[in-house]
Amino acid sequence: MSTLTAREGTMPGRVRLIFTILNLSVFLLAAMPIIRELVRPDDIWWTPRTMLVPLAESANRVEIYAHGRPLAGLLQAGQVQVLEGGVPATLSRGDVGLRFNNSDHVRAERLPMLLLSAAVCGAIAVFALLFATGRLVYRGERPA
Repeated sequence: MSTLTAREGTMPGRVRLIFTILNLSVFLLAAMPIIRELVRPDDIWWTPRTMLVPLAESANRVEIYAHGRPLAGLLQAGQVQVLEGGVPATLSRGDVGLRFNNSDHVRAERLPMLLLSAAVCGAIAVFALLFATGRLVYRGERPA
């Protein structure tokens, strides 16, 4: 049985540099989706103000009540008013628009990819830890 000498157990600098660069590159590629998700503003998934959903088209997603009565019925009866410059104006159905927050749907769709990225980051971190502590021993090339 041969034992490893100090020279055989150390990894050449060139190979160590290549492994380090490769490890960091793959880690950053796997971490990018996670980083993007963490720094993304929360309000980007709201319906844009220019694309407000009319009250009639939103009936299958939301119902709005005022004093226990549906807002659509109150608007149709002309019972909802706002003050514009001190002058009361009666609202109609076309005056009411809704914005929806779709972040829960988008995040649910992205969750599997984020979990995969987290798993890859964990595996790379374990590899880097093994590499840094010297658990991956370089044995050199053997002649054929």
